[in-house]
Amino acid sequence: MKLSEIARRLDCVLEGDPSLDITGVAGIGEAEPGHLTFLSNPRYRKAVQTSRASAILIAMDGGPVPMFALRSTNPYLDFARAIELFYQPPDYAPGIHPSAAIAPRARIAPGAHIGPHCFVDADAEIGRHAVLHSFVSIYRGARIGDNFIAHSHCVVREFCRIGDRVTLQNGAIVGTDGFGFARRADGSWHKIAQSGIVVVEDDVEIQAHACVDRATVGETRIRRGAKLDNLVQVGHSCRVGEDTLLCGQVGLAGSTVVGRNAILAGQVGAAGHLKIGDGVTLTAQSGVHNDVPSGGMWSGYPAIPNKAWLKCVAVFNQLPDLQKRMRELRAAVEALSSK
Repeated sequence: MKLSEIARRLDCVLEGDPSLDITGVAGIGEAEPGHLTFLSNPRYRKAVQTSRASAILIAMDGGPVPMFALRSTNPYLDFARAIELFYQPPDYAPGIHPSAAIAPRARIAPGAHIGPHCFVDADAEIGRHAVLHSFVSIYRGARIGDNFIAHSHCVVREFCRIGDRVTLQNGAIVGTDGFGFARRADGSWHKIAQSGIVVVEDDVEIQAHACVDRATVGETRIRRGAKLDNLVQVGHSCRVGEDTLLCGQVGLAGSTVVGRNAILAGQVGAAGHLKIGDGVTLTAQSGVHNDVPSGGMWSGYPAIPNKAWLKCVAVFNQLPDLQKRMRELRAAVEALSSK
């Protein structure tokens, strides 16, 4: 593809030869002649000087570069769009594999692809152009929208509702029982029936081996555009806001509410029955025990505003020296007292 055509499709400003042939896209360190790469993180600025790429996507004010440039207001996003110009995912023909088990009362819309050893129970509904890869299970009464993609070993449990353009990566489970048990007088546990459902709105992606628990009563809801990373756990009756990111190994205890456009980095944990506001960023391994107001960055365990946490960490690193100094001062005071 000509560089000028890429610039046109991405609406970028071209600096260089418009007739240059681009054969693919690659990262700065892996790029070869003919490749388009990108720079969005300043820490990789030095790598640009040694990159073998023929062209680079870079910010409007990104400075001079030793190759042809596509100036962009959002290089990272435009690189993602450039990948789509060269990579075409596999196309799956409509049809139901002979080994799939489809209940007579299941309703499957035209254009759906049902792969080997899938199971679709009675009264389940699957929308147009859905793709179910091998060993996907759709339980009774589940309702799934159009352009759904479920990779192998995914499960959608009974009566859950999934919108349009939702992707479940391998092993993701929607609608597992919530972790609800009531203690009996003898100390044993009585399982609380998890009678609610999970609602996943449009344009959500749930990645590998993530679990979203059904509500005890009512619903657990993942709102439009939210993205759940690998091994994320969303407890019963939680609500996750629009366009929020839950990164790897995030855990939300029951009835946690997360606002829109929030980012919970890897291994963030939230105690139940609390609210995390809109636009919040929680850095990796933060522990949330109380409500977090909208906006701002929070860190640490228990989570506090990031600037305060950085000061605490700085003090923590000095504790051995402070302890040594305190011992010296105590010894000096005791020496003076003994005189």
